[in-house]
Amino acid sequence: MPVNRSKILIIGYGEMGHAMRVLLSARHDLTFYDAVPREGLTPAKLEDEAARADFILLCVPTQPHQELLETLAPHLRPESVCLSIAKGLDDMGRTPAQIYTEVFGRQHPYCLLYGPMISEEIRAGCDGFGDLWCSDVSVRMKMHGLFRDSRLHLRECEDITGMSWAVILKNVYAMAFGMADELQLGDNVRGFLAVAALQELAAIVQDMGGDPATPLHLAGLGDLITTATSAGSHHHELGRKLARGDRTDISGEGVHTLAMVEKYQLFDASPYPLFGLIHDAVKTSENVAETFRTFLD
Repeated sequence: MPVNRSKILIIGYGEMGHAMRVLLSARHDLTFYDAVPREGLTPAKLEDEAARADFILLCVPTQPHQELLETLAPHLRPESVCLSIAKGLDDMGRTPAQIYTEVFGRQHPYCLLYGPMISEEIRAGCDGFGDLWCSDVSVRMKMHGLFRDSRLHLRECEDITGMSWAVILKNVYAMAFGMADELQLGDNVRGFLAVAALQELAAIVQDMGGDPATPLHLAGLGDLITTATSAGSHHHELGRKLARGDRTDISGEGVHTLAMVEKYQLFDASPYPLFGLIHDAVKTSENVAETFRTFLD
């Protein structure tokens, strides 16, 4: 049976750009664009490649999304689909979904894919999993066709608000697991943290207008466990550093999320003690062990 090959433009040739190459190169024709020159990557003109692509995959952080989408929009074919995997907020405190809505409105279809998708594992041939939300029901089958016969398994999600906030906030909560592990608080505390984090995620998602059950799925619980327990997790390591009192290079999507929530008052954080503990550890606390003990007691 002949394979229906699609033309795919992958924007961003970092870890996830490489992972998408592993997932898709056997069945589709790939072109890559990166704002930074990369060895072995043929320079490409973004607008020209976008005009030819059936799918445009944004494998970049949230911050450049608005500029990229505004550049892409005039050149996209009506039937092409944009997909983003960014799991953070931009410097205006917006989620990728909000940026897509502002730039595209209902004029062009887009999708968001979030879940346990560690790049190193995908590149090693392991399975990945993602919740998929699409702005148009008609493009869902296209997305399933795109990843058919790959090691990435998709589940559909209808709650874009809950899905977005679950996957963004899980980076914040993952730092608490790193703190606890560095302090050698044990497996019982890790189990308690999982419950506390999920309870707070459900409540925050509901505050933001989402379904409180959404954090139980891949973009929430699935990605939280992966990020909070993986030996290679950046946010788990950040938690360890904070517990050691090492404040060098404390940066990442979770740290940025904390700053944006505070700067723009995106939600009232006062009812969420674990969120508050992590905020204080990142911003002000000099004794994470004492702060953690107070929280547990």
